[in-house]
This record gives sequence, structure tokens and C-alpha cells, in this order.
Amino acid sequence: MEPGANVSAVCRELGVSRKTGYKWLARYRTMGLEGLADMSRRPHRSLHATSGEVVLRVIELRRAHPRWGPKKIVALLAREGLPKVPSVRTVARILERAGEPPARRRARASTNVPREAPRVSAELPNDVWSVDFKGWWKTKDGRRAEPLTVRDGASRFVLCAHLVQGTRTTEVRSVFERLFEQHGLPRAIQVDNGTPFASTRARGGLTRLSAWWVSLGIRVVRSRPAHPQDNGAHERMHVDMHFDVERHRADTLEQQQDALDRWRAEFNAVRPHEALGMRTPSEVYRKSPRPYRGEREPHYAANALVRAVAANGRVALGSQGSVFISQALHGWRVALEPLANDSYRVWFFEMDLGVVSDEQFGGSRRRTVA
Repeated sequence: MEPGANVSAVCRELGVSRKTGYKWLARYRTMGLEGLADMSRRPHRSLHATSGEVVLRVIELRRAHPRWGPKKIVALLAREGLPKVPSVRTVARILERAGEPPARRRARASTNVPREAPRVSAELPNDVWSVDFKGWWKTKDGRRAEPLTVRDGASRFVLCAHLVQGTRTTEVRSVFERLFEQHGLPRAIQVDNGTPFASTRARGGLTRLSAWWVSLGIRVVRSRPAHPQDNGAHERMHVDMHFDVERHRADTLEQQQDALDRWRAEFNAVRPHEALGMRTPSEVYRKSPRPYRGEREPHYAANALVRAVAANGRVALGSQGSVFISQALHGWRVALEPLANDSYRVWFFEMDLGVVSDEQFGGSRRRTVA
């Protein structure tokens, strides 16, 4: 502020822009030394601010219905005819700030879920592949981008980061067919308990997709429900994808896929990994020695009853009736190994699906899988 001072030269000397320099000068002129203190960057007003009446109504609804989540509360607010209904995320923030506990979903009863952390070791490339869907986001043109990601456990090599239209088995299977043709077969695939990889309601947790993997000679390893740490390395890779790709949304899905391809190429061939001795995944990964040749022919014990699974998931036992196994196995053959007490152990390739036993029910005989 000295007479004749060159503001531009002073800003260059201090390493700040002229805009910043003039901002501090203006504050000093209007506020004195107090104006040189850091101030809050919070805007004076927010276009998305929620009125106090709506906040109170949200809290009232939650306390009236403690098990209802933000989606149901938003639906009620819309039904009440409010001129401006807050979003689900806004309602969730209101409840969080008010100290309201999140609504807990009632767990569906099922005995067919993993109780312990999966025991799986990835010593060599293709020992274990992990697969999951990265949480979706929208491109700038409003289309949903949901990557299907596949990663090799030993080398950290990302085999796939492909945008899919949904979780349909046919689309996901086509992606894996291309991966198997290009890279060969892994010994195991680690999945969570979501569609289309696994089902907590089906025998062995099998779906059409995971049953196909078993028919190829691939072991299916399931993580425990609500335990993302069981597949922590894959989740960590998703964090990298979030910051490197998702935060920089593309204009279109096609451009978003191009961005994912560039990210995958850099992750695999450029970025060094400390766990790999600062090598890149591409330097460690090798194609699997197990080529993809389609489904195997099952070989069961000579004393087993081999039956094809019908579309309704049942297998016929002649005059003894039929037994329900799993609709996911429609078209495949299973083996029923005779045991004591007129019971059978059910096998799908090398996979034990439990025991079939006789029961008396309502005066008629039926068979169930234990």
C-alpha cells in the first residue's frame, strides 16, 4: 500500500495471484487487522437449504416410525403435498445431525451364509480372482455408470473394469467368457453374497452364474455378509477408482468407459505397488495355464444316483417321488450318494450340497435337503 508500490510485483514475490493480493488489500482497507484473519468459506445462503418446518416434520416422522428409513420418510413428505420435498440424502443428513439412529433392516433368516472369514490364499497369479460391482454414479448426460470389476489377488492386476447395464446373469457371464478366453481360468473366484454371484437362500449359495463357474472347475469363495473387510483389497481398489474416475464424471457412457480403460491401463502398467516390491501388476501377472474349454463332464461315484435337475429345481426319484435341490442348477446333473437311514448326500461336481432325508408330513412322504 506504499505510494508507488507495484502490486503485481509484490504478488509474484510472495507467490500468490493478483486476485488474492487485491482480496487481502480490500479486507485490510475495510476491516483493518481483523480482516486479515481466516474467515469461514460457508456461503451466506444456500439454494438447497431445508426449512425448519420440514426438518421438524422429518424428525417427527422418524420418531413415530423408528424403523423407517429416509426413502419412506421422503415418500410420506411427498404424499403430504409439501411444495419442496427434500432428497433422500438430505433427510438422511437431517436424521444424522438430530442424533436419530439409522433404521435397521430386519435380517432375513437363513442358515446358508458364511459364518467365518473365507480361507483363501493367493500365492500365484490366477489362484484367486475377486469380483464385485463398484457403486454406480451418473455421467453428465444422466446415464447410470456401474462398473463390474475383476481383480487378480496375487498380482493386483485389474482384469476388468467394464460398465454394465445391470446385474443380469447373461451380461455378467458374457464378460467372464471374454476374460476366460483371454486370461484362462482361475482356481477360485471370491464373491460377496449379492446378485448374481451368490444367493443366501439357495443350496451352496449357488446362482446360475456361480454354478457355471463350478462346472468349469472353479472354486467359489464367499465373503461373510456385511463384512467388506473379507475382500478388503478389492474394496481398496474401488476407493482408488472413486477418486481417480468417479469424481471426474465423463459426459457420456462411452467417454466414461474410455476413462476407465485409461485408469486400468495406468493402474496395471504404470503405478508401482509396495506389496509387489514397487513393481507394477503387469510385471507380475501371467496368463493362467488352465485354458477355457467350456463346461466339464461331471464324474460321480459309481453307487450314486445321477439325476438331471428340472426347471422347477427338483430331481425325480422314481416311485419315491422327487426332491427339491435348486432352480439355479436347472439343466445340470447332480449325484445322490446313498447314506444310512434312507438318506442321500447331494453332490454338484465336487461341491457338497447337503443331505436329503425322508420326512413324514401331512400323511404324505416328501424329501427335503438338510
